[in-house]
Amino acid sequence: MRMALELRTPLADSDLSHWTVALNTGFLRPPEAPKEEVELRREQIDLSRTQGVFDGDRCVATFRSFAQRLTAVGGADVPADAISNVAVSPTHRRRGLLSRMMEHDLRAAKERGEAVATLIAAEYPIYGRYGFGPATWITEWEVDVPRAGLDPRHSAPVDGGRVDFADADEVRKLGPALHERLRARQHGAIDRPDHWWQINTGQRRLPNRPWAEPFYVLYRSPDGSVDGLLAYTADDHWEGNKRPHNTATVLALTTVTPAAERALWHFLLSVDWVTRVHTGRRAPDDLLPLLLGDPRAAQITTYADWLWLRPLDVPQLLETRTYPAEGSLVLELRDAAGLAGGRYFLEAGPDGAACATTGRPADLTMDIGELSTLWLGDESAVRLASLGRIAEERPGAAALADRLLRTPRRPWCPDGF
Repeated sequence: MRMALELRTPLADSDLSHWTVALNTGFLRPPEAPKEEVELRREQIDLSRTQGVFDGDRCVATFRSFAQRLTAVGGADVPADAISNVAVSPTHRRRGLLSRMMEHDLRAAKERGEAVATLIAAEYPIYGRYGFGPATWITEWEVDVPRAGLDPRHSAPVDGGRVDFADADEVRKLGPALHERLRARQHGAIDRPDHWWQINTGQRRLPNRPWAEPFYVLYRSPDGSVDGLLAYTADDHWEGNKRPHNTATVLALTTVTPAAERALWHFLLSVDWVTRVHTGRRAPDDLLPLLLGDPRAAQITTYADWLWLRPLDVPQLLETRTYPAEGSLVLELRDAAGLAGGRYFLEAGPDGAACATTGRPADLTMDIGELSTLWLGDESAVRLASLGRIAEERPGAAALADRLLRTPRRPWCPDGF
């Protein structure tokens, strides 16, 4: 006989160990709750925004969210409900547990005034039914250094800037301001709280993540400003006849100018003994391949969806971003959850935008998740109409949506959560 499943939120402090075991079980990690991990989660988790489903004394599903700042097109912030640590034990799937937790969280987020929910989808098919859609993509490359066609004898920055090694203390001091400069110009980027810098510089150690001290490199422009930061690790592998075959793996590369990006890539591709570079998660239109003498030296190893969005406040989202041209659209948005659906009139241009509910006839009709893919400028409304995912009620409306919404460079979120 099945016992009733109890959804506990806010999560009690005494439940955190059981919750941690359930989370690790769901993510195929050892089903345990080390004291260090529980204490770290106690410091970082907002228990009022954490949910657990319990079958008797055993936690069988986990879910939490936290406040996040997301950069819209044009550089302005929107408040986001960041969803993470979602897991349902294999013994309790297909019982609607995720739906219960998601509904609770999204309604609370809307009441708090958060404009959008965000997550990184481990599996593609899950989240579309909750109104999410993929809004940014990532690409990872593996670079065959000897084939890249860069001369290591001329690896110094050509603009008069310089590159220097740094230590973790310098990174914690200089990195946050540099990331905020990136976030102000990179739509799709999210903020990094203090604990991100502590964990990613080894100041705080995670029990389930082995730590190897990386190399840190700063790029300074000719006027002395820190415009770039590179963190990478390297292995130590030699083949027969004393031939080096070492791989450098990029953990983070943050730049705010093309000169900084060129300088740090050229530096890394010129390090002695390194014959292969793994780039880590980069923007899908990253400059890297075209910086090489032979772009074919950079082979794509991953190209995949990354940040998913779920609109909660359509007028706020559409009014916050910028637009390159004048135009107006009436959007009919279907939302099965009843959180953000309706008919909205958007009037936009380079000087700003206004968006409100309307009774005018719709120009485009779509599910709320399709707006997720359009808002940051990565997807084409014309393409979605061809797929049948958008209905064009007025001829030319999809092309107008592309003129208003699409961006010259693709959105990018450097971080997972």
